[in-house]
Amino acid sequence: MEDRLVRFALFGQEFTFYSDAPEADVEEVVEVLRNELEGTDGEYVSTVPSSKLLVLGCLRIAARYVKVNREFNAYRNRQGQSIDELIDKMSDLD
Repeated sequence: MEDRLVRFALFGQEFTFYSDAPEADVEEVVEVLRNELEGTDGEYVSTVPSSKLLVLGCLRIAARYVKVNREFNAYRNRQGQSIDELIDKMSDLD
């Protein structure tokens, strides 16, 4: 896929970057960041520089990622244990 220029506004500023990701993915990523930083109403007024707000948003998203990753690993371990127990029960039937 070829890189294309992506533009979006955040905090009243326009940001641009190149991406080879599908349009739908880019829109979803920008929407997640916008919701994380501006809230659902799309309005955010602050005296904090936008660069600091963006770093804060990235840290919040990274924290959510770490939590989801831990939850997924715990789920995967539970599923593995359940499968092992089921295999043991099936083996006992023989």
